[in-house]
Amino acid sequence: MKLPKLPLYTKILIGLLAGVIFGISANRLGFSDFVFDYIKPIGSAFIRLISMVIVPLVFASLLVGITSLNDIRKLGRIGAKTVAYYLCTTIIAISIGLFLANALKPGAGLSEEARTKLITNSSEESGVQIKTDLKTPTVKDILLDIIPTNPVKAFTEGKMLQIIFLALMSGICLNLIPSERSKPVINFFEGINDVVIRMVHIIMKIAPYGVFALISAVTADFGLGILLLLLKYSLVVVIGLILHVTIVYSSAIKIFSKQKISTFFRGIRPAQMIAFSSASSSASLPVTMECTEKNLGVSEEICSFALPLGATINMDGTALYHGVSTVFITQVYGLSLTPVQQLTIVLTALLASIGTAGTPGAGVITLAIVLKSIGVPLEGIALIWGVERILDMCRSVVNVTGDASCAVVVASTEREL
Repeated sequence: MKLPKLPLYTKILIGLLAGVIFGISANRLGFSDFVFDYIKPIGSAFIRLISMVIVPLVFASLLVGITSLNDIRKLGRIGAKTVAYYLCTTIIAISIGLFLANALKPGAGLSEEARTKLITNSSEESGVQIKTDLKTPTVKDILLDIIPTNPVKAFTEGKMLQIIFLALMSGICLNLIPSERSKPVINFFEGINDVVIRMVHIIMKIAPYGVFALISAVTADFGLGILLLLLKYSLVVVIGLILHVTIVYSSAIKIFSKQKISTFFRGIRPAQMIAFSSASSSASLPVTMECTEKNLGVSEEICSFALPLGATINMDGTALYHGVSTVFITQVYGLSLTPVQQLTIVLTALLASIGTAGTPGAGVITLAIVLKSIGVPLEGIALIWGVERILDMCRSVVNVTGDASCAVVVASTEREL
């Protein structure tokens, strides 16, 4: 009897659940070293394969997408809508995080003995080194850093904002020169784009195995303890992330497009699973682009602009996490926040989330910037280090969902859905 062909997201889900069961078993039965030595490298190879195609995919797809927009005014209109959407949802995410943390008070009511023990244990177990020479990024710093002084260096170091800027400038200038000169260049990058897309299709064949390896390594390392440590704080963050996805993104899709909400979430599911297992919105970018275009029906020109930009500047999950974490740490230390300090958190978290790399653990670095902006001890980061990985996985799901929702909304308003 021929077995039915399973959809990709079903295979990834099976790999995810199997990895959790296998990892917990390895942790309980004492063969975690086997998982790290022989299983985890499969997941690492999967992430490296995806990372390999990110830079050429972003540059080629964005350049080709820009050259297809002969109307520069349309490009400006799409860009303005995309940036406005990302900024608005990020501010809402921070506000949700602050509201929940102030209302539910996850760090309040801790005895002095328990507080000291928690800080000491977290510091010893994590071994985290907190940088004290951080400075809050200004709007001027962010804007200047977009312009690459050395394009080759931008490509080798994977500086996505600079790569996006270079692709935008190249695409616009190709539209401004005679077609007989621009056409060979455009054809070349269309070929590059087709090759990279084919690579993504091949890489996704091993996605269920990569997800299995990544998740089994995490659960083998931490066991069930990672799910129980600092449970109240983790629940506040997760509740905030769920509210943001179900209310903000769903409302945006319902108001600005005719697409069914169930269709949207079903279509973006494979990208969400990759984001969860890799804890990286950048690593999920190729899958997010494929899901948004193939499953959600967004045009290639919208996908090639909104999604690479979103993977770089749209970090709603990270911004919400900044809000909850900052209030939680101040509550644990017995400090109180003034309205001015809370407004400072909103503004600093907005700028810091824009500058956050879409890689695992990057949110902790920018959290230090937010804490420093209001004078909270940076050592408080050690408090949340034990659950950082699992929350990083959760907020990465929100980040890629936000990117896809923006593409759907912008495409709908441009009649390209």
